[in-house]
Amino acid sequence: MTLFKKLSAASLAAIVAALFTLFATSCTTNEQATSEEANSENTKISFVLDYVPNTNHTGVYVAQALGYYAEEGLDVEIIQPPESGTRAMVGSGKAQFGVSEQDGIAGNLASENPVPITAIAAIIQHNTSGIMSRAEDGITSPAKMAHHVYATWDWPVEQETVRTVVEADGGNYEDIEMVPYAVDDDLAGLKANMFDAVWVFEGWACQAAKVQNYDYNYWAFADYSDELDFYTPTIVANNDFLESDPETVKAFLRATAKGYEYAVTHPDEAADLLVESVPELDSALVHESQKFLADKYIADASQWGIFDEDRWAAYFNWLNEKELLEKKLDTTAGFSNDYLPTDTTDAK
Repeated sequence: MTLFKKLSAASLAAIVAALFTLFATSCTTNEQATSEEANSENTKISFVLDYVPNTNHTGVYVAQALGYYAEEGLDVEIIQPPESGTRAMVGSGKAQFGVSEQDGIAGNLASENPVPITAIAAIIQHNTSGIMSRAEDGITSPAKMAHHVYATWDWPVEQETVRTVVEADGGNYEDIEMVPYAVDDDLAGLKANMFDAVWVFEGWACQAAKVQNYDYNYWAFADYSDELDFYTPTIVANNDFLESDPETVKAFLRATAKGYEYAVTHPDEAADLLVESVPELDSALVHESQKFLADKYIADASQWGIFDEDRWAAYFNWLNEKELLEKKLDTTAGFSNDYLPTDTTDAK
């Protein structure tokens, strides 16, 4: 009589189950080892943010969460900016990519020792920043900032931006009272009457006001000056890395473009992915902000990420004419469309 005939049906079932479990565990272990080995072979790159994680960065978090980077053979680490700033970190080569803005890039290019970075993709197509104020104060246009308190960073480019739109609206810039910007939360500063007007990004501060049912006024710089429709934020890359490994740069942008395209067509799901990745974020604010930005990432452009050369040059020309920087800018410098995907597929 064989061993199996001597065993009871229950015992036989237990042995078969144990063997199946052992086999399944072995397969799972092998699969995990294979996956870990594949991940270890992916090209490791770093992406440094410009601020705390927010919906400007959603496409990057989506690309990471949905495996778009892994599909391109990339292992992307998303990191917070150091005290020295994003541009310094990317320029030094400690990170290959990061988030910056056209005005910051301009200041870098005009400095005595510019760090070697280039903007390679526009995260949002148009400038969505402007001035936010309490609804009760009636600051519904730039000219109406007169005799009100504005929170300034005391930066010449910032103050000239405000002057330009106030004068374009027929107002007197000298009638505005300035106080130092000294808050981490624009909306909290307005509520506490620390100032009457503050420069914000509509996609975050104004959406926070909506979530909190706070009445506010807002107007955009780009509505009063075409030159001020500059690119903010953008993705920048280290120049040496662009030259030495252009294929990895293109792979990174292919995956990133898919992430932002997904956020355009699936704003709620994209918001969920961002909150899952950064659980300390306010979910209600993220969802409200994501709905606002869904049609801003690409807007009227032919594809996500592309720069309009004339619009880029118009802002640099404005800076030159106002003599706001240490030296004149080459209006064609600081950006490139060469690494963007030539054709993109719809995000699934």
